[in-house]
Amino acid sequence: MAILDSKVPKGPLKDKWTDYKDHIDLVNPANKRLIDVIVVGTGLAGGSASATLAELGYNVKAFAYQDSPRRAHSIAAQGGINAAKNYQGDGDSFYRLFYDTVKGGDYRSREANVYRLAQVSANIIDQCVAQGVPFARDYGGQLDNRSFGGVLVSRTFYAKGQTGQQLLLGAYSAMNRQIARGKIEMFNRHEMLDVVIVDGKARGIIARNLVTGEIERHSAHAVVIASGGYGNVYFLSTNAMGSNATAAWKIHKKGAFFANPCYTQIHPTCIPRSGDYQSKLTLMSESLRNDGRIWVPKNMDDVMAIREGRKKPTDLSEEERDYYLERRYPAFGNLVPRDVASRAAKERCDAGYGVNATGEAVYLDFKSAIERYGKEQAKLKGIENPSAAKITELGEAIVEAKYGNLFQMYEKIVDDNPYKTPMMIYPATHYTMGGIWVDYNLMTTIPGCYAIGEANFSDHGANRLGASALMQGLADGYFVLPYTIGDYLADDIRTGKISTDTKEFEEAENAVKDRIDFFINNKGEHSVDYYHKKLGKIMWEKCGMARNEQGLKEAMTEIKALREDFWKNVTVPGDANEMNPELEKAGRVADFLELGELFAKDALNRTESCGGHFREESVELDGPQKGEAKRDDENFAYVAAWEYKGEPADAVLHKEELEFNDIELKQRSYK
Repeated sequence: MAILDSKVPKGPLKDKWTDYKDHIDLVNPANKRLIDVIVVGTGLAGGSASATLAELGYNVKAFAYQDSPRRAHSIAAQGGINAAKNYQGDGDSFYRLFYDTVKGGDYRSREANVYRLAQVSANIIDQCVAQGVPFARDYGGQLDNRSFGGVLVSRTFYAKGQTGQQLLLGAYSAMNRQIARGKIEMFNRHEMLDVVIVDGKARGIIARNLVTGEIERHSAHAVVIASGGYGNVYFLSTNAMGSNATAAWKIHKKGAFFANPCYTQIHPTCIPRSGDYQSKLTLMSESLRNDGRIWVPKNMDDVMAIREGRKKPTDLSEEERDYYLERRYPAFGNLVPRDVASRAAKERCDAGYGVNATGEAVYLDFKSAIERYGKEQAKLKGIENPSAAKITELGEAIVEAKYGNLFQMYEKIVDDNPYKTPMMIYPATHYTMGGIWVDYNLMTTIPGCYAIGEANFSDHGANRLGASALMQGLADGYFVLPYTIGDYLADDIRTGKISTDTKEFEEAENAVKDRIDFFINNKGEHSVDYYHKKLGKIMWEKCGMARNEQGLKEAMTEIKALREDFWKNVTVPGDANEMNPELEKAGRVADFLELGELFAKDALNRTESCGGHFREESVELDGPQKGEAKRDDENFAYVAAWEYKGEPADAVLHKEELEFNDIELKQRSYK
């Protein structure tokens, strides 16, 4: 049985990473040519890791289920990337980024990992600028910053509303250089369907060519999982529809512990769903909360008038609007962390103040920002006594320069002009803080198997601060894994090529083929989407923004019954030996049906509220924090790492106790 050993180095927090790098084993350049590494996933984490490992001299096999790494879901990240550069001179530092991240995660993350993340964050910006990433710049030519939720400084670097896309293009260009040199062998349109364990070590994967259906064996000295999160367990989420948990779930079933599955992030700034037939939700970047103010009408009469079309939001005066985040959290206002903002929106809508037909929407309003920027521009341009129309014109130009593509996207989807009328937003499933448990080296409980980026659990605790996903993905891929993997691979320089002609590879391949044959030959009554939608409904209603004991127990029972029905009654059209998206989905939904039950089990076990995990039984009942989430540090200051034992209900809990030596453990307050 695997034992949890975080391998956190001894010594002062600020020196751990530096001292650790000074003493780990290295692989010399000549020997790196003898070592193969598989990287599954080519988003920001996988792409940066592939490029860097190949640059160092390793032979890399990179796998993407898309037709190109450029289509990884990282491309959808809009708002920015955090780094403690203190360009604004507003008091930022490594320690402050570390503190904000641990506090934002509701004190449920590993101190050493988070401090390392803060330390390498500054290097990421230099790396990306060198690659040509077109970060926004201020008037003087310096890189510009804006603020995101949960912080009191401006540390978010951005490229308009396309930050993820531009960063991914940087990583992709670095990959292409290595592909051209022959150091990266790229496998597009391939999906990993199992990991192969030889003598207790990860030594390869079984993959399916998604174009031809061919099942392939690939060997390596180490396997890196960089396949993203599991938000699509909810069916409706802001994730790309192809995003899935299969790679992570396969290594879990082979011995990698799955940590904190109940920690999922509900993003407060999404376009509300429009009907039962919708298959995806759209995120509006958190950067909009820098200038947008969130509100609902104060009076129920106005709510009903707006819903029925008798009034427009622009008809309401300032006195008739409830800027509820500014009212409740004066210190942070509209920039409270995502979990706080999401629950506040849900509370207002549950109380009946939602402003769309379904009652599930609040307003995100840019009127004040347009007016403020317009007056500032009029002064700069020497325009005396500008008209209201001129102020609006000048202000809209500034807002367009900062957020233009986001406004354009909103208008295309909703058919409403957000410059003239407030956006409507509502929380939606977005990011997963839980994932495969890893130690300080980013290695899972399977020797030689690593997990990086959103696929692991390591840095965000129970809630991720905005603009930290890109930071973690690139930190892991560019600056952490390339060091730590060498410490393991130093023992493999004389191993030689790993053969795929072994019983371990044969058994794994046969298991994959058997499962595919089942799906193709099972003549059931229902489509894969039928089951995915049913699972998503259970997850959203009983494991969503709020959870309680009764609902979680019901969820476990209902998901198990749904899974049993799936294996009896699912139908998959087409053939195995061809491009077959329904077959791909069947395997992924089968994994979600197991993961969903473990998610509910983890949420049931954690009877405290923390970050994105809100248990209705654990709420502050009085005092200044009345109604806010209530943690239980005495009983739950640990990482819940689950060991696979067959049925999700039988999973065994292992606890990594969290130590807080450099930050005082206290209840969060953003008031």
